[in-house]
Amino acid sequence: MKIPRRGSLRAALVTSVAVSALLLAGCSSTSSSNDSAGSGSTAASDGAWSYKDATGATVKVDHTPKRVVVLNDIALSFIEYGLKPVGTFGQLTMAKDARFKGLDTDGVTQLGEAYGDIDLEQLAALKPDLVVTSVYPTDEKGTLDETQPGYGFKDMEQEKQIQAIAPVVQVKWGGKGEDVIEKIADLAESLGAKESTVDKAEKRFDTAADELEKVAKDKDLSVVSMYADGDGAYVTRPTDEPSLEMYSSFGVDFVNPKPKGFYWGIYSWENAGQITGDVILLSQQGYQVADLEKQPTFADNAALQAGQVHSWTFPALDYASQADYMQKMAGWLEDSKKLS
Repeated sequence: MKIPRRGSLRAALVTSVAVSALLLAGCSSTSSSNDSAGSGSTAASDGAWSYKDATGATVKVDHTPKRVVVLNDIALSFIEYGLKPVGTFGQLTMAKDARFKGLDTDGVTQLGEAYGDIDLEQLAALKPDLVVTSVYPTDEKGTLDETQPGYGFKDMEQEKQIQAIAPVVQVKWGGKGEDVIEKIADLAESLGAKESTVDKAEKRFDTAADELEKVAKDKDLSVVSMYADGDGAYVTRPTDEPSLEMYSSFGVDFVNPKPKGFYWGIYSWENAGQITGDVILLSQQGYQVADLEKQPTFADNAALQAGQVHSWTFPALDYASQADYMQKMAGWLEDSKKLS
């Protein structure tokens, strides 16, 4: 049995008016406070919105933000929860990002073509109330580097230019996957997402998690999550990626890379033959199957030869996106065989 999450928490909060106010929100001028790395939203009696983000900064607006520009990783979640951002930015455009397939992106402006490529004039023209992005820890302890910009921003100068247009909220993309999912859901609700929509998605999530847990136990397969390019292969350390940490808690056996380092275990192509596993989750970016088959030191990889390679899309950290991906993963594991 899994630990009860948001539904049980809400039931407890109903008994306290002061605490239930934390489920509301708003944002416009920014003040910084480093006394805590936690996050939460509050609503003042005058309707103002505020949010304490992962960096400790408290962002305030005199109304609930409606025109929001969001990093694509989080924009996916907002759309799943019924919120329509006015703009998005990130590593991939919506057109190239497979995760957006089937989602309603009409009216969402793409601000740039690549990481850090944000058209500031176009951003200003959207008149956003708020910009939302993520921030990644720099080590397994969850340390944040305050000298570095939020994810998706080219540098600190660009971040300052964006903050001059609209306040910026940063969500921590690290630690336990279910914690990040809950924080994003709470943020979405504070911005107008319906609680019923989130609850419906959470029920799907629970069903998919139970299915994945059952299949993982029955099949007992090892799984490798990796990215590859001309320089080598990068195997994700499951404890450092929120989604993989969560799947591991449901019983999926992820391969822990031997090379030391935070998030990635990096293998040169000369050493890529050391990568083993029954199933590969291959990043949608970088080398794909045909490219891997051309690498002499990897072409005989057992999972590759068995056709047990599937796309790792970095599914958004929301209940709906994760439910969809876990259902797919359960199917892939069910159809795979043990190779080692």
